[in-house]
Amino acid sequence: MAEALGLQKEQLFVQGHRACAGCGAAIALHLITDALGKDCIIVNATGCMEIVSSPFPQSSWAVPYIHVAFENTPAVASGIVHALHAKGNEHTKVVVIAGDGATYDIGFGALSGMLERNEDVLYICYDNEAYMNTGIQRSSATPFGASTTTSTVGKAIRGKQELKKPIVEICAAHKIPYAASTSIAFPFDVYNKIQKALSFKGSKFLVIHAPCVPGWGYDTSKTIQMAKMAVESGVWKMVEYEQGKWKITQKPKFTPVKDYLKAQKRFKHLTDPEFAIIEREIKEEYGQLEKMEKCL
Repeated sequence: MAEALGLQKEQLFVQGHRACAGCGAAIALHLITDALGKDCIIVNATGCMEIVSSPFPQSSWAVPYIHVAFENTPAVASGIVHALHAKGNEHTKVVVIAGDGATYDIGFGALSGMLERNEDVLYICYDNEAYMNTGIQRSSATPFGASTTTSTVGKAIRGKQELKKPIVEICAAHKIPYAASTSIAFPFDVYNKIQKALSFKGSKFLVIHAPCVPGWGYDTSKTIQMAKMAVESGVWKMVEYEQGKWKITQKPKFTPVKDYLKAQKRFKHLTDPEFAIIEREIKEEYGQLEKMEKCL
């Protein structure tokens, strides 16, 4: 990708990390660092990517990197920005990288505070849709119906009973300059949205869909295929909020949701009526997004 985009060839997220074969989040880190370049400081929340990339005294990061707890990456990033500005440095990019557990749940309060203050930080969430590092527990990013160790399947309860939290819309509601979603299946979209985000002063938010082999239950060679199927079926939405205006950046083909979900062990229990409920919800959500495109 770096060569195709005319970027530096040097890898800034380097070999030797402990991520699983086929890890979608590790792919996301390669794409992110390619787009950021060297002049950045990464603030990384506890989670899969922190564990696999920075076991003391080793590191897979070729850029300045700090690991902090689940709940306080936005606060730490804010402090780094103010320290840089106090030293007259207005050019180094401060970027949070965190999973969905740290973003949608544990660190959500600090994230909201950072956005409300409109700190000059790019916050990037890699969304693998559960707390994968600690044993595949459900998060508020886990989709409806998914089986996890804390949303088990029985006669009465059929996996997670709540809908996925609409994190991009929530972040955009803070009236920040830019918020968007993308997927590792579309690397040029990842690159372009990071570059666009960095063109704004103030808080920026980006969530990247990143499939997880053990958490979702599919073959290690199918990660990009799974990510692409999520977008084409409409399960994962590619959207952009820019200066008060909404845009669907890639229209889904509305391929059968069943094909995407049945390819994963976490959804193997679902029945045709349940697939129909999910498909109906997807189309309703797209209808709402289309209205938002037109009215703003």
